[in-house]
Amino acid sequence: MKILVTGAAGFIGSHLCEHLLLDKNHKVIGVDGFLGFTNHSIKQRNLTNLISHPRFQLVKEDLLFINWSHYLNDVDVIFHLAGIPGVRSSWGENFKLYVDYNINATQRLLEACRTLPIKKFIYASTSSVYGDKTGKLSENSSCSPLSPYGVSKLTGEYLCKVYQENDGIPIVILRYFTVYGTRQRPDMAIHRFIKSILLNKPIEVYGDGKQTRDFTFISDCVQGTAAALYTKNFIIGETINIGGKERASVLETISLLEELFRKKADIQITGTTRGEPKHTWADITKAEKLLNYQPIIPLKIGLQKEIDDLRKLYR
Repeated sequence: MKILVTGAAGFIGSHLCEHLLLDKNHKVIGVDGFLGFTNHSIKQRNLTNLISHPRFQLVKEDLLFINWSHYLNDVDVIFHLAGIPGVRSSWGENFKLYVDYNINATQRLLEACRTLPIKKFIYASTSSVYGDKTGKLSENSSCSPLSPYGVSKLTGEYLCKVYQENDGIPIVILRYFTVYGTRQRPDMAIHRFIKSILLNKPIEVYGDGKQTRDFTFISDCVQGTAAALYTKNFIIGETINIGGKERASVLETISLLEELFRKKADIQITGTTRGEPKHTWADITKAEKLLNYQPIIPLKIGLQKEIDDLRKLYR
């Protein structure tokens, strides 16, 4: 099977490409423009296990200008993970980037697929589309994003549905809940917390630290994402939550890190959580039923894996 993954040099995209290549019947085209706020050296590191793989092709092109006709020939499945991430960075002048790469680039790719026999177009979305809710969030929950980032990803979802309705593109939408683990982006909270402890610097915590997240370890996220490839066509048109093994507050997470490091962290409460929900909690009943999805990595084990990875990065 020939598979195209956008955002292949990113945190989730690089792991997904590695997982897909475990199947010797797969060839993977990884497209990445090396844009956004993540340093190029981090993305190059993400590609370490991919760049010399005989069944992997890296395409370094800007998704706003790429000529898709050069790369979509005979492609069976598309995983569209590329985009500009981050809630706090999506305000002000930066929003233009989110419009360009989360909305316009998505529309360009969908337009290029209109007349092609794509078997599945799997779009990576986010729990940020839900906004601030209480209790478990099912896919039927209303969407009221609190940030420009959430708005841009929800717009991408709507574009996917429009092209499915009008052109028959076989869309599957996956909504990720706080993915963490090895190769996590430097701007994400757990990466920042671990880096601060490693470098003996204060941990900056936005808000009161009591906000909770449904943490999803990267391998669980990738298993759920790849399952959308192998599942039969009855999932086409579905929107599916991909959540984690357990929830925890920010302060509880830092407490676990202190336990794993066997040292106290210097916590500094700073600023507010503009645009971020107080709590997230995924109802994964649908993923369990349709994708046979079962997250297995407990938070403490996942944190240790990320610590081990970041020790190598910052040694």
